[in-house]
This record gives sequence, structure tokens and C-alpha cells, in this order.
Amino acid sequence: MYIAAVILSVLLALVSLAAGAPKAQFKGDVAESLVAKGLSSALVRLIGLAEVAAAAGLVAGIWWQPLGIAAAVGMAVLLLGAIGYHVKWSDYGDSASRGMVAVLFVLVAVAAAVTLAASQ
Repeated sequence: MYIAAVILSVLLALVSLAAGAPKAQFKGDVAESLVAKGLSSALVRLIGLAEVAAAAGLVAGIWWQPLGIAAAVGMAVLLLGAIGYHVKWSDYGDSASRGMVAVLFVLVAVAAAVTLAASQ
């Protein structure tokens, strides 16, 4: 179970870091599109920082599982917020949208939390 926890944690950490770093730095199309849809630049940066912190927590959680569990649960909550935001803007109706990725990674975050908890 521990190997699955490590794989899920690293996968989620990489995705979280890749998604969060541009938002935290307020660079790229994603940050600009979020502001265009009504989020403040400060909120976009805060979301990015939360994603980067979750990535760090997931990696540290490989050695100290309670931190990894908290990071995975926090990431799941953040992703549920992203899903709600995508639903609000009807992004799921557009087949070219990347909105469904959030649904997949909520499942990965939950699986990471469960496997980390089981490997304690």
C-alpha cells in the first residue's frame, strides 16, 4: 500500500506544482483567464500558493503521513472548488475544455489520502 501512496502523492504533487506555480507567479493564460472570469489577481495568486504548498506537503507526507494526508485532503477541497467554478462558467459543456481534469484529480487526491492513511 505504501508504494501506491508514494506514486499517487508524487503524481498529485507534480500536477499541483505545475498548475500552481504559474498562478502563484501570475503568469500565463490560465491566470489571465481566471481574472477575466471575475477572480481577483490576489485570489489567483492565493490559489497558486495553496497548490504549491499542497505539492510540498504531499512530498513531505511520503515520510510523515499525517502531513501528506492533510495535503491530499486540502488538495481535494481545492479541486472541488475548481469543479464548482468550472460548473459556474459552464466549462464542462465545452468539449475542448480542460475542466474535466479537476474531476480526475479529485479522485487521485482522495486515493492518495486513503492510501497514505492505510500505510501508517
